[in-house]
Parts: sequence; structure tokens; C-alpha cells
Amino acid sequence: MDISMIGTGYVGLVTGACLADIGHQVICADIDKNKIMQLKRGQIPIYEPGLEELVSKNQKNKRLRFTENIKEAIMNTQVVFIAVGTPLDTNGNADLSYVFQVAKDIAESLNDYKVIVNKSTVPVGTALKVKEIILKNRKTDIPFSVVSNPEFLREGSAIEDVFQGDRIVIGSEDRKAIDIMIQLYEPLDIPIQVTDTASAELIKYASNSFLATKISFINELANICEKVGADIAEVAKGMGADRRIGDSFLKAGIGYGGSCFPKDVQTIATTAEQVGYQFKIIDAVMKVNQQQRELVAERIVRSVADVETPTVGLLGLSFKPNTDDIREAPSLYIIQRLMDEGIKIKAYDPIANEKVREIFPQIEYCENAYDACENADAIVFVTEWDEFYKLDLKKLKQCMKAPLIIDGRNIFSLQTVREAGFHYISVGRPEVVTR
Repeated sequence: MDISMIGTGYVGLVTGACLADIGHQVICADIDKNKIMQLKRGQIPIYEPGLEELVSKNQKNKRLRFTENIKEAIMNTQVVFIAVGTPLDTNGNADLSYVFQVAKDIAESLNDYKVIVNKSTVPVGTALKVKEIILKNRKTDIPFSVVSNPEFLREGSAIEDVFQGDRIVIGSEDRKAIDIMIQLYEPLDIPIQVTDTASAELIKYASNSFLATKISFINELANICEKVGADIAEVAKGMGADRRIGDSFLKAGIGYGGSCFPKDVQTIATTAEQVGYQFKIIDAVMKVNQQQRELVAERIVRSVADVETPTVGLLGLSFKPNTDDIREAPSLYIIQRLMDEGIKIKAYDPIANEKVREIFPQIEYCENAYDACENADAIVFVTEWDEFYKLDLKKLKQCMKAPLIIDGRNIFSLQTVREAGFHYISVGRPEVVTR
């Protein structure tokens, strides 16, 4: 099929490249001319494992191209994906201005029947609003259909999520549009759920909010474990063995961040409020998530309180491994809190250093974990990058002024740090104290 992807952000670029890879002709369009020039040269503006190779492959095979001409992209394709950003506004609502602008562009460029696909994460009722905008602004009575097709991509494994996803959700009441979408996704051989647009729009928010709830739940439980002497790792293992619960998203830590969970959780709470319902569980989820990063930051401050001019090594800055995304990353809160306390920070992340430097240019950024720990009074693990699991703890200890680890992601076993001679503070597990 001939497909256009309006928006070359995370969702648009990954989805466009993957659809090209299964044989479709894809045009990715964006108003950002510099980004389009980069993409044409094969330069990928985001970090996602395997994406650069996938884009390059399909550019060479002439199945994927990039343009800043939005209207031309729309006119030359049958299926038009809207994949622009929907950030939160100051009132906690999803800002749909970019979505609505694309809807107007589609209306003005409508030259034959098209399926308009909302790929962006949007609140319930957006498909109807997009349809209204197109009806109001189209120049002729050319027919079209609007479909809700939410994305379920995890940063760091997004390509795998497209090719091996759990489900594809298609929300539409139009049989012709449904058949086209089923045909479009047929090569992926993934279960397809066909439903109404409102249900499809809510599924994405409900899914992410439930996962965020699991994270906040396990973090609350971790705080109880610390008070009663239990080990949250053992508790989570026992819980996760129950097939009704499962072991995913049951790892205690600093809490969730990123571009999706904070925004989607807030949006579903706002949606509930707008229809006169208080989503009490979700309100608690957000409160606990904020509390968790505050608890970890407070532990860091207390741990170096007796040091005259403390230095802390911060390992991991992105909100999760295998991405350079720092949106709502716990590291940003922790950096600000430590700076407010006058604590010197030496930071290292495999790929997110430069992004954080734009926000906090005054802290020191290092080229590796050992440099970040040099002469540190404490080191803090904020993101569980794979390379951190492989660190030589004896070498790490030799670099530091004091053998203190505050592990916000429970990377190491208690036995490992005990044998290495560290004072070790983790989340929801007994503290290891050196003698």
C-alpha cells in the first residue's frame, strides 16, 4: 500500500520504517525541515536499537522516503497516519493542536478516498473531532474514514514491538476502512482486535495506566519491606509466579518516567474528572511515583550529610535503558535536589549525557562509570543499563572515597556487594553495612 506518516518523531519514524520493511511504500513527512534533511542523509535524530539500519535498508530499497511537503505526502497515499506529539498542556490535558492541524492539512489535500489513522496517543473522542475538522474544511465531498490505531511501542525495543507485538487495535465503525487496515497489517501475523473508536482510544491509556499502577504498587510494597525486614525481590518473585499476576513491572525502584506513562496516567485521570468521576487509584499512582524519587533523593542527601563537601557519582540519566529519552526521568529530579543541597555531581550515561547537559550544564559529565565514581563519597544507580551489571565492584571501590552505593534499581545482589565490602542501600531490601 501507499502510506504516509505525518510526524517523524519516535512513533512515526519507527512505525514508518517497519511498515516499509514489510513491503509498503511509505512517505514520512514532517514540517521540521532540518529533521527531514537529517533523515534523508541517514542521520537518525533519536536513539533506538536497530532503527538506523532499518531506515537505511528501506531507503536503499526505495520503500521509505522523507519529505517536508505534508500535502504532497497526503495526496499521493491511500492511508494517512497521524503520528504527531500530544504533550500535556498546563491543565493536564493532552494538547491536540498538532493533531488538529494535520486534520486540516488532510482536508485541504483530500483528492480521493483515504483512511485517516490516529496513531498518536489521544483522548477518547479525538477520532470524532478529527472527522469533524475534515468535514468542515474539505473542498469537495470526497469520502474518507477515520480510524483509531493506538501504538504500543516501548522505547528500547520498539522495532520488536512492531514486528512481534501482542495485539493490533483497530477502532472504526467503517467496514471498508477496517478491511484496509487488516490488509495493511496482515504481513505481521499479529492478533487484531477490531472495536469502536472510543474503546480503541481508551485501550492505550488503560494499558499504560495499569502498568504504572503495578510499578507504584511494588514500590509501596518495597517501602513496607524495609520497615518489616522483608526482601522485595523475594516478595516480587513469589507474586510474579502466580500466572494471574505475572512478573513484569514488579521490580521496585525509583519509579516510572518517560514520554508515555506520566502523560498517559495524567490524561486518564483528567478524562475521568471531565466526565465527573474521580479515578482514585490513578491519583494514588501518581502520588506514589513522585514520592518514590523523593525518598531516594532524601537517602542520598542523608548518606553524605556528614561530609563537608560531598561528591556523588550518578550512573544512568535516561528514564530507562536503551534510549536517550530523558523526559520525566527520575535523574532530573535527583540532580536538582542534590544541587539544591550543594552536592557536587559527576554523572555518566552511555548515550544521554548531552541531553542532560543541555538542562544542567553545571555538573560534571564523564566518559565512563569509573570516571564518574572517582573520588566520590557515594555512587547512585538511577538507570539499569546492562553495562552497569558488569561493573568490576573492586575497581569501583578503589576509585571512591567511601564504599557507599545507593542502588535505585536493585542492580546487585546483596551477597555480591557484601563480598565486595560496600555499604549498600537499595530499594525494599535489607541494608548492607560494612564493618
